[in-house]
Amino acid sequence: MSVKNFSKVLIVSVMTLSLVLWALLQAGGVTGIKGKVTDIQGSTIPGVKVKIVEQSTSRAYTTTTDIKGNFYFKEIDPGIYDLSAWIAGFSPFEKKGIKVSSEKTEEINIQLQMDVLMLKDSEKGLGNVVKGVVGVVGEVAPAARVKTAQFPTIGYTTFNTEEYSRIYENRFFDALNNPLSTFSIDVDTASYANIRRFIRTNQLPIKDAVRIEEMINYFDYDYAFPSENMPFSIDTEVSFCPWNKDHKLIHIGIQGRELSPEEQPPSNLVFLLDVSGSMNSPNKLPLLQTAFILLAKKLGPKDRVSIVVYAGAAGVVLPSTSATHKAEIIGAVDRLRAGGSTAGGAGIKMAYKTAMENYIRNGNNRVILATDGDFNVGVSSTSALVRMIEDYREKGVFLTVLGFGMGNYKDNRMEQLADKGNGNYFYIDNILEAKKVFMVDLTGTLFTIAKDVKIQIEFNPAKVKAYRLIGYENRILDNEDFADDTKDGGELGSGHSVTALYEVIPYGSDEKVAGIDDLKYQETKISPQAFKSPELMTVKLRYKKPDGNKSKLIQEPVNDEHISLKQSSNNFKFSAAVAEFGMLLRDSEFKGNTDYEGILKLAQEGKGKDFHGYRAEFIKLVEMCQLLEQTKK
Repeated sequence: MSVKNFSKVLIVSVMTLSLVLWALLQAGGVTGIKGKVTDIQGSTIPGVKVKIVEQSTSRAYTTTTDIKGNFYFKEIDPGIYDLSAWIAGFSPFEKKGIKVSSEKTEEINIQLQMDVLMLKDSEKGLGNVVKGVVGVVGEVAPAARVKTAQFPTIGYTTFNTEEYSRIYENRFFDALNNPLSTFSIDVDTASYANIRRFIRTNQLPIKDAVRIEEMINYFDYDYAFPSENMPFSIDTEVSFCPWNKDHKLIHIGIQGRELSPEEQPPSNLVFLLDVSGSMNSPNKLPLLQTAFILLAKKLGPKDRVSIVVYAGAAGVVLPSTSATHKAEIIGAVDRLRAGGSTAGGAGIKMAYKTAMENYIRNGNNRVILATDGDFNVGVSSTSALVRMIEDYREKGVFLTVLGFGMGNYKDNRMEQLADKGNGNYFYIDNILEAKKVFMVDLTGTLFTIAKDVKIQIEFNPAKVKAYRLIGYENRILDNEDFADDTKDGGELGSGHSVTALYEVIPYGSDEKVAGIDDLKYQETKISPQAFKSPELMTVKLRYKKPDGNKSKLIQEPVNDEHISLKQSSNNFKFSAAVAEFGMLLRDSEFKGNTDYEGILKLAQEGKGKDFHGYRAEFIKLVEMCQLLEQTKK
């Protein structure tokens, strides 16, 4: 063939091929299935999990809709496919028998409809119960679920399925027959940030979301720092109870020492990030990403970061990396997208495995879990997760838990995981809270100075008829647990403080207190020495070093030297105001003559120095609740 003829054939061939490609493009491009997912208003839904299964081979493909709600399965074999789509808050979608040929891409547009959930309010009866699940446009998958809720919220999860553990308030104990009060410390602050979220959306919080000790410990107090070689200082104050003039209030403050930068050990941090479909809303994954970028920027050259994510499965998206490579860490966080189910148990297991592989001896080895707590795949029972976390706790890897979002938030689970993991539990409702946790309180968040910290108060029955610990209901210990080093206690971070309040009925009061019948085999009476003593009580504290197994004891007597409420310190006044607010939100049987006006007056008097504006914000929240209560009447 001549060169001229060959050129003609080549040109014809190229033109023919071009026409074929043009025809394929006109027909929809490469063989596949594509489409868009929207709600019934036509708004696109990103983060939807879409799955296709070829009927003849059972070969499956999975993808997630992009930010515009689009999905695309490219270059799949011709055949008959079944398609399903799902995301938290919507009824799942299923379409069978989609015929895919070699000639064009099939377009399947999906319209999802939100679940109609069972609404109920167990506290105030806000609505009637509505049952049933409404289907979607198309065939409804058999796995359609019915959920329970207590009040409407915003976002794709239309109604609330949040979970909180029931709180049974501490009662008054007769000091003669029950002179000891024992509890584990708690420096979690999640409850305060969470109830702030409720109030800012013009709702009063659910009663069991209100943990008074976490509200009190959200704020810093002006305690003296411990003397050299001492891990703690103990600060006590006694005055009259603002909500019951016949009672006294005892304020106990414990201040931990603050580690200097030179004392801070290197950190081996594993970010364990929930990227499941339930995290697909602005107050969840995007806020999570912002929070962890703030943390990454604060880490030093001694620190290392790994990133583990989980949705339908778990995986490592960033191996252990020096914190000097901030751009690499931040880029890995910034690229995350939400979609799929929630294999939280698998994620926790992989995060601990990663932490152990990069373990730093005498360092700060910690998993930082960020989630809404809605685990639904794999190991998901709280008890199984707790056992796993306790095992790694004994190996020196601690756990910090960060809660995000609303609607399907599982507060009860996350509080328990953090408690058993020797870490703290925070709720991040906005960027300022992320700043507080990861910038203002960074050393306390990351570095533990003491573990298994327990407090035991011995009351003098010649001074105290009865007492009640305010809050700490899920931290109560048996008296025998105090000296038992096998029993877990709370953890205290660098520079953190812990505050506890006791309401006391003075000895000689005519007020009736529940007691016990006279004993048959022994006599219970007050010793003459107790009447002669000026001591109201003795505060005992036990703790272990972060890498220790044997506890140390600190104890300090407290004399019965009370002052007037007017003369009391800002610490006393403000903590009392916060406690009053918590009791009012809980509608506590012990709230006495508490009202919003009294809380505001006491909080304003005790506001003191407020460098970050947290106390001023508290006062605004009280004012908002006062207005909300007025609109209910």
